[in-house]
Amino acid sequence: MNKIKRIIFYIFVLTISAGWIVFSADPTHASVKNTSAPQTGFSAPDFTLQSIDGKTYTLSELKGSAVLLNLWATWCPPCRAEMPAIEKMYGEYKDQGLIVLAVDMTYQDDPGAVAPFMQKYNLTFPILLDEKALVGSAYQLRSLPSSYFINRAGIINEVIIGGPMAEALLRTRIEQILK
Repeated sequence: MNKIKRIIFYIFVLTISAGWIVFSADPTHASVKNTSAPQTGFSAPDFTLQSIDGKTYTLSELKGSAVLLNLWATWCPPCRAEMPAIEKMYGEYKDQGLIVLAVDMTYQDDPGAVAPFMQKYNLTFPILLDEKALVGSAYQLRSLPSSYFINRAGIINEVIIGGPMAEALLRTRIEQILK
């Protein structure tokens, strides 16, 4: 290829590339998402999921209640270890306005294992199924379990990544979000 043909070829490739950039751009910026993970002092990202018994829960509709949002999976040893303490705290504080939403990361878990897990641990709080990674994505899940203590105004008071959480830690954080 001689020099002139090579220059014309490069100009052609650059023109096509520039055209692709212009025509594929998103003028509304709808594809740009907030890249910061949910954190203390900010509103908890809203979501709507169904529980294992088919009831629909929307986080924003629970304003006025204190919410412990726990992201977990049946195969996760720390998740299994902290469930009895979460159930105990739920039993003690539900009449004061505590709601526990335990969101099973169903997209990376065995859906058939959730009901036997609930029975084994005698769980009475709602178990929600995140089959499409909606909550996992919104909360930028990196590790299981991950827990979010959300106050009555819908603001995250504390984020705890990893576990298992001790009963004393749960009690302290729950009493803070109930205020």
